[in-house]
Amino acid sequence: MIPLALGTAQFGMPYGVANQQGKISFASATEILRYAHLAGVDTLDTAIAYGDSEQCLGSIGVKSWKVISKLPEMPESTLDILNWVRQTVYASLNRLQVPKLYGLLLHHPEQLLSIEGIELYKALVIIKQEGLVDKIGISIYSPNELDPLLSQFEFDLVQCPCNILDRNLVESGCLYHLKELGIEIHVRSIFLQGLLLLNLQERPDKFNRWQALWSQWDEWLTSSNISALDACLNYVLSFPEISKIVIGIDSLCQFKEILNIREINLQVPDFLFRNDPDLIYPSNWKKL
Repeated sequence: MIPLALGTAQFGMPYGVANQQGKISFASATEILRYAHLAGVDTLDTAIAYGDSEQCLGSIGVKSWKVISKLPEMPESTLDILNWVRQTVYASLNRLQVPKLYGLLLHHPEQLLSIEGIELYKALVIIKQEGLVDKIGISIYSPNELDPLLSQFEFDLVQCPCNILDRNLVESGCLYHLKELGIEIHVRSIFLQGLLLLNLQERPDKFNRWQALWSQWDEWLTSSNISALDACLNYVLSFPEISKIVIGIDSLCQFKEILNIREINLQVPDFLFRNDPDLIYPSNWKKL
């Protein structure tokens, strides 16, 4: 069984560079959740920032799932931080119609390094003690964010991007360090928002500056007799330190393809490793 967690950003808003369907309909979301549960998937990843994703999940019914959500950026005007965290979490629980969260992550963990950081962290610990969440943690974009945070705070769960192009979690040694600390590791963006699954005709023109890379990628897939989907999944599956692989899908058909992957012993060439922030960080794509 592939250790999948179902990402639900598409349940609340159009998401992903390869997404041609837009926001998933309520009927499709219901069908996907039912199928995923029968397939043994037990974890959902959502966030307050994902449109009405939490509301959608609550309407479908997710009491039998482990639900992870994320706190948005704390407003600068917040005077009572504990009250803000508690009320924000209660609002999420109300939308999701669940008694507690499996995980609560900070969507903007850099706020822990601000003047209010200690108080924010204490608030997370308190709501965990109160039984509103099982695990607290952070969602990061780069392993570079970890050192200053891990030196001051303890986390149960860390979510980070990891894919064939963006191997910083592995190459930096952070993957193994997190495991040594007993932290649960979830990886996302294994398809780089679907960019790695697009063929030449489908890939947006703004990514043409990396045409040499795409040629190498296509040639390697052809010579290895492997699909892009299988390559992306097998890369992250090769690391037993990873607890969950968060995947976002646009349709039930897409989800079935993922469940039917061919598990192989994959040797990914080093020439596919990239550390270009304009490419590996989707937040930079709107500037291309």
